[in-house]
Amino acid sequence: MELATTLKGHTVHNAVREVGINKNHWYPVAWAHTLKAGEVIPVMVWQQSIALFRDDSGQLHAIENACPHKGVELHKGKVQGEHLLCPYHGWEFNGSGECVGIPYLPPDQKLPCAIAPSFAVQEKYGIIWVFPGDRSLASDRPLPDVPEYDDPNMLAIPITGHFKAHFSICNENTMDVFHGFLHNDLQGWFDPILLKLSDTGDAVCADYQVTYEGWITKFLGLSKDGNKTTRKVSIHYNYPHYHTTMEGVSSLHLMRLPVSPIETRSFSLLFLKLPFSPKLLAPIEKPFVWFIRRFIFMKFLLQDVEMMESEQRTFSNNSRRRYVEINPAIIALQRLILRQHEQFVQQSSQLSGQAHNGDPTRPRVNSIDSIRDKDRTPESIG
Repeated sequence: MELATTLKGHTVHNAVREVGINKNHWYPVAWAHTLKAGEVIPVMVWQQSIALFRDDSGQLHAIENACPHKGVELHKGKVQGEHLLCPYHGWEFNGSGECVGIPYLPPDQKLPCAIAPSFAVQEKYGIIWVFPGDRSLASDRPLPDVPEYDDPNMLAIPITGHFKAHFSICNENTMDVFHGFLHNDLQGWFDPILLKLSDTGDAVCADYQVTYEGWITKFLGLSKDGNKTTRKVSIHYNYPHYHTTMEGVSSLHLMRLPVSPIETRSFSLLFLKLPFSPKLLAPIEKPFVWFIRRFIFMKFLLQDVEMMESEQRTFSNNSRRRYVEINPAIIALQRLILRQHEQFVQQSSQLSGQAHNGDPTRPRVNSIDSIRDKDRTPESIG
């Protein structure tokens, strides 16, 4: 559905700053190279602590980071073969979270029914992904499509982001091209115009016209002398991740990880189309990528981080403060985020109903978020 691109006042939906996530999606939790065979690390997906481990054969597993015996964090244990051992009593769990061994029990004694809930997990694009919702839906939810990942003509730059802010604040920053004013000292971008805006139900897409000038235009090959040049920037938010392109120059796949109501991480892959073949960089590719990330991209990101965290602090101090937004793309984004959470609450309620009707394979839902949402009046979410 096409939406109006007129910049006019809208009331911000304050509820979006407290809303939970739709857990029935894949979320990035770590760069694949950081987890070697025989290692275990803790990761957090929306307040859910998960012990992520790679067994001795290299297979990935994700189980709740709490031993069903005493509640000890399992990431403090160790990997042995295909299993994870609790650090406290040595109870042994397989990749499905089932207790398969207790060292101080006789071999012929029946083991107690002790299970740590497990999560669907996979590796792609050099990233480890976890599906924190209903496992039966995991195979039907595709990962983001990143066609540039295998393109030899694109230079790939991995970037990690960490923000002390709600994921909605971070998402709005990515959708908001009008904040080029913040980056004036970096000769970022100027005179943005919202050209097109659409909402497809699961995605919000916005096209902007943006002007660039200065040293960055010469570096990216946009102009030879640094004079002004205009490009189209397209931003696609396909919940819960982003794909942003700058016409003829770059493609950014930003994978979002909501950690908690006041913490967000991201795992991004920036692909640059340079004015020369990336093959020429082969001998110095690693230091070149480090230089681009450290001295160009991170300078912009750190300025954004300061703004996002400032926004979160102000909201945390007064959640009833009213805000006015004039970018319709931000309002469309907020509505999508609220819609996705409501969809998850409804799905969870349906599954909970099935469980109560006698299906033991369906989990009960601890729907604190849904209770909070039911308590909201229309006025309180405006």
